[in-house]
Amino acid sequence: MLWKTLPTDDTDETFHPAKRGARPNPPWWFLLPAMLLFAFVVLVPSARGVWYAVTDWDGLDPNFSFVGLDNFVEMTRDPDAKAAIWHTLLIAVAITVVQNGIGLLLALGVNSAIKSRNVLRVFLFAPAVITPIVTAYLWRNLLGPDGAVNSLIGAIGPESWKQDWLGDPQLALWSIVAVIVWQFAGYSMVIFLAGLQSIPREVYEAAAIDGAGPTRLFWSVTRPLLAPAFTINLMLSIIGGIKLFDQVYALTGGGPGHATDTLSTLIYKDAFTLGEFGYSIALAVVLTIIVAVVSSGQYLVLARGERRVS
Repeated sequence: MLWKTLPTDDTDETFHPAKRGARPNPPWWFLLPAMLLFAFVVLVPSARGVWYAVTDWDGLDPNFSFVGLDNFVEMTRDPDAKAAIWHTLLIAVAITVVQNGIGLLLALGVNSAIKSRNVLRVFLFAPAVITPIVTAYLWRNLLGPDGAVNSLIGAIGPESWKQDWLGDPQLALWSIVAVIVWQFAGYSMVIFLAGLQSIPREVYEAAAIDGAGPTRLFWSVTRPLLAPAFTINLMLSIIGGIKLFDQVYALTGGGPGHATDTLSTLIYKDAFTLGEFGYSIALAVVLTIIVAVVSSGQYLVLARGERRVS
């Protein structure tokens, strides 16, 4: 019979349960191709960039001089650089707060029992799949002096309500924030929605039995259990806001004047318009440091909050 042909010795390697489930450890040199590719694509260009940041290279001449920290010292005296840093941080904070606030409200809305929730999810998320540069050019036409926004305002209100949304230094920066929030609030909504749908209904039912109302349910149940979604959304929005370039350049080009210049647009202008590659790379190094410090600090704070909840 078949069962008589099967080995019964526990020492047989083929049928030993521990060995059957074990996975061999691959040799360390299997990582070598990926490590070499990472070094070639990331580490070497980064090191060369740091070197050029302490030179006066113009991007073309192979002969350039070492200037030490002069480029970084120049930033402290350059009003355009200081304004660009301020604009960068202001945009990043505004986008993070407004985009995630709206995204959370939208997620709470489409997570309810309304019949059109699936259609609303598609329409609210649709702007996020459009290329940002296309969205920027679209809104540049809509927000122009004779664009659809001013035409609509003129149709429902007095002419004095019309504004030069992208040409007024007081409004241009906030117009950029509004465009970015319009495009990516649906993206934040989807992440929050995934977090909401992972919360067991039994938790809400138990809290409701204990007498918790809607506000208490959100603050004591939904908010803590959405900590991972908050971490992801806040990290993505703050990093995206700090390194923002394409939407700003397409909408205003950093203008009027330097009213909407960010570090990214200033780097582009100094490098490809003024030929100051050394100075522009120094700005890029500062941008990298800002992204690393802000994102690391934010992650540590949010991760600590997640551990407290768990």
